[in-house]
Amino acid sequence: MKKWSILLATALVAALALTGCPKQAPALGTEQNPIIMSFVPSGDTQEIIAGGEQIAKMITDKTGLVVKANVGTDFAAVREAMGAGKAHIGWLNTFNYVLAHEKYGVDVALVTVRFGSTSYTGEIIVRADSGITKLEDLKGKTMCWVDPNSTSGYIIPRIMLKANGIDPDKDFAKTVEAGSHNNVVTAVYNGDCDAGACYSDARSSVEKTLPDVKEKVVILATTTEIPNDTVSFTKDFPKDMRDKIVNALLEIAASEEGQAALQTVYSIAGLEKAEDSFYDAFRADLNKAGINIEDLAK
Repeated sequence: MKKWSILLATALVAALALTGCPKQAPALGTEQNPIIMSFVPSGDTQEIIAGGEQIAKMITDKTGLVVKANVGTDFAAVREAMGAGKAHIGWLNTFNYVLAHEKYGVDVALVTVRFGSTSYTGEIIVRADSGITKLEDLKGKTMCWVDPNSTSGYIIPRIMLKANGIDPDKDFAKTVEAGSHNNVVTAVYNGDCDAGACYSDARSSVEKTLPDVKEKVVILATTTEIPNDTVSFTKDFPKDMRDKIVNALLEIAASEEGQAALQTVYSIAGLEKAEDSFYDAFRADLNKAGINIEDLAK
């Protein structure tokens, strides 16, 4: 009996060793569990991927944390990936950040800088030979939008149109979702759309392939100031890692190599620390326009 008891005990130990206690998940920031940094597809996806991967590598080199970059299928995909814990850092545009903060507690750490400013404007563009000279001329035309979650390529221009007596849901003959600012500019240039909404000055982003774009495509109207896009973190992201990454990104933004990568991604000239309150004026503008972030977040 003693022999059988020993054998049974040995078998039980072996079984426990095979099944074991639940394995602890690999530490965040390792090859087995990398930090996922997601970018919105607001420009040329291949260029964003190239610049994003370069930035991720520079963060890894500076911090020792393994960071992997990807580009979401659309603006909302990045926000929802952060909400689901499938992305930890998001380079979110303004509207998506405000919504992600309300919905998932996503928190801004850095704001982008372009042309020496942490704010920018949107614009509506038309072909120079279109005969369109004022906003009212857009009625009955084909309008190009970036994406329903784009701040300067959808949300704010629609507010501007409404303020000028144009119903963006009823007054156009046709509307097109182009998916990116580059695509909007190209569509207007090619005459596929009579007008388009984008950030100022998105024409520069396609100038390499369309060198005469600023002659063929002109600015019809400019929106009010919009706070710039963000580098944001998920609600429960470890503070020590966040601090390391933020400091690394600030160092990267101050280096020649880093500036080149930031330019490739979103034509970014620099990064500054920011708090959520920086976006309160934008929230107030949305409220005035009847856009309730709390309702959208439900």
